[in-house]
Amino acid sequence: MPSADPHARLARRAQESAALVLRGIGLNAALAAVKLAGGVFGHTYALIADAAESMLDILSSTLVWAGFKVAARPPDADHPYGHGKAEPLAGMAVALFIFAMAGWVAWHAVREIITPHQGPAWWTLLVLAGVIVAKALFSRRMGAASAAVGSTTLGIEALHHWSDALTSAAAFVGISIALWGGPGWETADDWAALFACVIIAFNGLGMFLKALGDVMDTALPRNLEDEVRALALAVPGVAALHKVRMRKSGLSLLVDIQVQVDGQLTVREGHDIAHAVKDALLASAPHGIDDVTVHIEPRREPAGQ
Repeated sequence: MPSADPHARLARRAQESAALVLRGIGLNAALAAVKLAGGVFGHTYALIADAAESMLDILSSTLVWAGFKVAARPPDADHPYGHGKAEPLAGMAVALFIFAMAGWVAWHAVREIITPHQGPAWWTLLVLAGVIVAKALFSRRMGAASAAVGSTTLGIEALHHWSDALTSAAAFVGISIALWGGPGWETADDWAALFACVIIAFNGLGMFLKALGDVMDTALPRNLEDEVRALALAVPGVAALHKVRMRKSGLSLLVDIQVQVDGQLTVREGHDIAHAVKDALLASAPHGIDDVTVHIEPRREPAGQ
């Protein structure tokens, strides 16, 4: 028998993911304050744009957090398969936020380019270096958590933090050019911010398509199906597999499998084999399988003939 209730495992993964997203919100709040102060006093729009991006990140991450809280709810009469779809839907909302943010930053960057302004202060490079390190480390941590729990939305959040690190890196390069070039190069950081918008939009498209794939029940990787087939075929009494279908529902992995058994078995014996297959798949913790439907089909000849 599985060591824990599948829905309890799902709720635990969702709660752990929500807690990590909350830590990301705290990081964005702190960095937004630092970047805004650095941008205003250091005369660099790239940092101000970065601060605005962090503020938008707080809103989008709040949506992700809410998505995980909803996904943690158990199945009910209106949602017999659970609330897992709330997670990729939140991811899609974040991707749309990213598109909007890229457009907003690009518009303001163009305005700064055509408007003469004072060059950036040298110490803003120190602020950006700290931001890049913090964002890159947190993106890596969130990416590892995404792989561990099988969360598309956590992966999107990881890419989101990585995009922030890239935009800050672009600003770092732009400010360095402005400082090195001197008078006449004041807009270098604004051009850097505009270039970063292209990266943000490109990443946003990838994030959106990935979340859309989960919502549309896109086929899972073939190697995962092969592993599930191997687990089912290892159960005593299973002669062959007729069909295996798998789909993601947020953090849940749902399996629909048709098992062929000896046609001479009793209904009770077939029922026991079906339960054994279900238990074997639910117990495969690395795969994160939370629900299995097993359909028994008789073979025309007994197994072994």
